[in-house]
Amino acid sequence: MPDLSDRDDAVIRLAAEVAAIDPPDARARALAEAELGIKTKPCGSLGRLEGLAAQIAALRGNGRPGVLEAAIVVAAADHGVAAEGVSAYPQEVTAQMVANFASGGAAVSVLARRAAARLLVVDAGVAGGYEAAGVRRLGFGSGTANSTQGPAMSKEQALRALLAGTELADELARTGIGIVGLGEMGIGNTTAASALAAALLPSDAAAVTGPGTGLDHDGVARKTAVVRQALNVNRAGLGDPLGALASVGGFEIALLAGLALGAAGRRLVAVVDGFISAAAALLAVRLAPAARDYLVAAHLSPEPGHRLILADLELEPLLSLGLRLGEGSGSAVALPLIQAALAILEEMATFSEAGVADAGR
Repeated sequence: MPDLSDRDDAVIRLAAEVAAIDPPDARARALAEAELGIKTKPCGSLGRLEGLAAQIAALRGNGRPGVLEAAIVVAAADHGVAAEGVSAYPQEVTAQMVANFASGGAAVSVLARRAAARLLVVDAGVAGGYEAAGVRRLGFGSGTANSTQGPAMSKEQALRALLAGTELADELARTGIGIVGLGEMGIGNTTAASALAAALLPSDAAAVTGPGTGLDHDGVARKTAVVRQALNVNRAGLGDPLGALASVGGFEIALLAGLALGAAGRRLVAVVDGFISAAAALLAVRLAPAARDYLVAAHLSPEPGHRLILADLELEPLLSLGLRLGEGSGSAVALPLIQAALAILEEMATFSEAGVADAGR
């Protein structure tokens, strides 16, 4: 375990990541909007696709960023709070699904292939053993502790996971990635996300707690009670974002929050999947408000807390398909829309290029 001087160094490194986030480039946005205005179409007729293209141009600092290479990061970890019966599935499913991701059989594996996106599976703290090649094993712990009995992790562990996420963003940027999708896996992680959202929004536990993997009414009520207990037990540690993460969060949530921070600092587009990824994005924005501009919400899930987080972050989801799987599956589904918006900006002819008369000319 790192000593206090290591923690101080980690805090300094995290502060440097926050300071590295620049605002979107207004000139690049204006150039993109001007280019879209002379394409062979009525002005604004491609709706959100035009706004999305201009947004990404501003984030990238380039009026014509082109179609960008994409990666989806699936961070997996276990949660001690799963012992409270908050999931319809047993904890060993986390490790089993990691192997499924690695072998290419999971939903996100299929969807990432279809979206021509690189898939990176990260073990951020999976309990138990499994055999799977191609998994990035970081392991900040063998699952978190049970947050109904005390903090889920130490602040040192939380900082390590956050910084590992920023380092991963740096690696992706250096290998040519321009878009990163946030994905996760971990039995019990909707409970951790609910507790973290309740602390950071802030909100009542009932408003941010839903069925997760498919709990019935009684199961949701039990889960809500568990979230309340975790918040009450850890009340003293919830006063700041890092403390809230350590108290009730998860290793995969921490890594994804760091990934979102690092993406913003390197002008990468961060595509937020469902509720758990949104909780990570919320944490990133609480640590660095400037990171918000680099987020794109893939979709709106049925989890009640997801809508509240997106509203707080002022993010309008691209899709509403009833998706509630996680894994980064929503990010993968949204990627072709994002690439379509960029392709319109890059490839569509202007009126003069096509020899088409523009309105009023």
